[in-house]
Amino acid sequence: MADWQQISGGITAPKGYKAAGITAGLKPSGLPDLTLIVSEVDAIAAGVFTTSQVRAACVDYCRERLQTKSTTRAILCNAGQANAATGAQGMIDALESAQAVAQALNISSDMVLLASTGVIGQRIKMDALKSGIPNLVASLSETGSDAAAKSIVTTDLVTKSIALETTIGDRPVRIGGIAKGSGMIHPNMATMLAFVTCDAAVSSHLWQQMLSRAADRSFNQITVDGDTSTNDSLIALANGQSRTPAITEAGAEADKLEAMLTEVCIHLAKAIARDGEGATCLIQVQVSGASDDESARKVARTIAGSSLVKSAIFGRDPNWGRIAGAAGRADVIFDQEELQITLGEFVLLKDGQPQSFDRVAANEYLKQQAAKNLDGDRQVLDQPVVIGVKIGNGSGSGKAWGCDLSYDYVKINAEYTT
Repeated sequence: MADWQQISGGITAPKGYKAAGITAGLKPSGLPDLTLIVSEVDAIAAGVFTTSQVRAACVDYCRERLQTKSTTRAILCNAGQANAATGAQGMIDALESAQAVAQALNISSDMVLLASTGVIGQRIKMDALKSGIPNLVASLSETGSDAAAKSIVTTDLVTKSIALETTIGDRPVRIGGIAKGSGMIHPNMATMLAFVTCDAAVSSHLWQQMLSRAADRSFNQITVDGDTSTNDSLIALANGQSRTPAITEAGAEADKLEAMLTEVCIHLAKAIARDGEGATCLIQVQVSGASDDESARKVARTIAGSSLVKSAIFGRDPNWGRIAGAAGRADVIFDQEELQITLGEFVLLKDGQPQSFDRVAANEYLKQQAAKNLDGDRQVLDQPVVIGVKIGNGSGSGKAWGCDLSYDYVKINAEYTT
């Protein structure tokens, strides 16, 4: 049993946080496009960002900012323009954005973190952003999580949000999160955009370590299309407003907090994978028998990211050969005579040998799992197509999540800017 419970409230469920989301005129669609998350007191900040050599100005800004200061008060996110590949002007716009928020909140500009999402190569519409800041600040609310979640999305069909609560030192501790992402999903750091709040008191170095490990087990284990974004950012705040004793070193309380943080990240990561552009179902790849967990996670990522595997799942085809092929090219050494592959309850390959199985029933399993996401309900995260792979007798295990590859993915992305 998990040592926590799910609660309502999203990113504003933890004590001491407010959020807002408004329409500032950044998106041509006229949909909400500007988000602000604020801690009422200084919060310890941690971040994990894209490793792409082509990065948005907000990524470089946040990296530099977190290297010199471990606390923050606010996160501003604009949707519509990525502010990536915009040259020196992009950083100027980022700094101006932080300054505008800081003035409105009466805080120092170095207490503001930034995120952007949208079309690469386009600057932020600064006039619209600055004009919207007063309304954004005025809209801040302890119930503003839903509005914030709506105003960070781009091609997403649903918002992604969660909050969990546990007990540390006989007091409740909460972690909340929101995320966005649907296409250009193959993180090599964290995810498209994800923001996490926590009301525990935790040291900065420990919080960063927790977040990095959580990212490796969640956002770095999802894929939609194999494309890493220029703007991938995962930012987490911890403000200590639960009034629990500070967690400053490894131990039982640190383990409990990290486990809950990881669960929040896994939920948001799975929600992104399920909402993959054109996807009809969520895929969960479970790998065991590896020499270590990282090797298992690497094999799982490779299978989940295989276009051939994803296409077969979309066609409801139990083509285990594609799974075996993907496992074999993951650059992880194993004996193919020990390879085992299952699809749901169907054993397709055992000890490296093909097994007789009911192909019609396996096809029906794939259809049923997709049907459970009736009418394209992309909030369904507990009914994935489950692929099991065993590569030996080691203790290493890992999971990855992805989605099927449908005709609609090409339709959505073929004319993205036109």
